[in-house]
Amino acid sequence: MILRSDFNFDLPEDLIAQTPLKNRERSRLLVLNKSTGEITHKMFTDIMDYMSSGDCLVINNTKVYPARLYGVTEDSFSIELLLLSQQNTHIWEAIVKPGKKIKKGTHLDFSPSLSCDVLDVLPNGNRLLEFHYSGDFYNILDKVGHIPLPPYIKRSLYDNNRYQTVYAKNSGSIAAPTAGLHFNEYLLSKVNKKGVDIAEITLHVGLGTFRPVKAENILDHNMHAEYFCISKNAATTINNAKSNGHKIIAVGTTTCRTLESVANDNGYISPCSGYTDIFIYPGYTFKTIDRLITNFHLPESTLIMLVSAMCTKENTLAAYDEAISHKYRFFSFGDAM
Repeated sequence: MILRSDFNFDLPEDLIAQTPLKNRERSRLLVLNKSTGEITHKMFTDIMDYMSSGDCLVINNTKVYPARLYGVTEDSFSIELLLLSQQNTHIWEAIVKPGKKIKKGTHLDFSPSLSCDVLDVLPNGNRLLEFHYSGDFYNILDKVGHIPLPPYIKRSLYDNNRYQTVYAKNSGSIAAPTAGLHFNEYLLSKVNKKGVDIAEITLHVGLGTFRPVKAENILDHNMHAEYFCISKNAATTINNAKSNGHKIIAVGTTTCRTLESVANDNGYISPCSGYTDIFIYPGYTFKTIDRLITNFHLPESTLIMLVSAMCTKENTLAAYDEAISHKYRFFSFGDAM
């Protein structure tokens, strides 16, 4: 049995970053040696010191779409919904609040160009919605929808692009792969000039990012499946670095989970796409990645459990205590590790 409470820690509320830094790359960087537990304090621009020519930096190029909508029922009752997954061209699964008011057959209006009808109430409490619109749905969402920031961020963004990585291109996520928020174009160009290969994969971040672990025995927790895609070029780039004895450096837990989902026993990757619900926790043996760039995560979350699988729970929690004592910024807009 592995207890959820073993991954708890006390975080002062004022260390939860509410806004991004003006300059992405000016975040702080805590470096944790996964073998010895040694901790070093750096700036994110020092990340270059931990890469060598021939290494492979793997990034997740998913893009957050404006998945939060605000609308009204036919009797002018205000509602909010979060789009989760597209079932076909016009039909989506969504979380609707307040749920009790939104029954099968309810009509919802969001703008003169967008409305929907509730087709069904699903066993998990979500709604199946049929949307009515003319033109491109994502173009309409760009005008009507809102970027769904995590619930611990209480302030509005001054620029929605600050909740996107600079390499975001494939729409499909309801949350950003936040470890990538620290890179800007100049830093990525330095990665290239150093001879480090960059491989782009896609994992669309879904509801699981917001879903807490409720089971006290974490082995009873079920992960939410998320769509991924790995191209032939990305697989070749990763495999070449690995076969030549170089490091595979994953930017973010989403990238890590994708690679570890598809790797064979020798750590090599095949081009493929599908859904992954892999849950990585202490005891897991990593097959592909050697190093992980990540942010500081919520207590008792699957993300801190993944980091603990790589660095041991003791080293990880000691690093978090160190970060708190040095007043690092935590969570999506926080510092890096």
